Amino acid sequence: MKTFYKVFLILFIVFIAINLYAIDWYLGFLNDENTQFIFSISAGVLGIIVVYILHSWSKLAERK
Repeated sequence: MKTFYKVFLILFIVFIAINLYAIDWYLGFLNDENTQFIFSISAGVLGIIVVYILHSWSKLAERK
């Protein structure tokens, strides 16, 4: 994995961890105060998926 992808992978993981820490679990998962953190976590997960897709595309380009 290239350094570029590793940096973004680490950033997204830290981003998800911070948002998991910020959720108030006593209010409930889908409470109005927690929805901003849920959207942020989903954006981080989507970012990780995009990083892996770009990494796999770069591996396919190297094989040709």
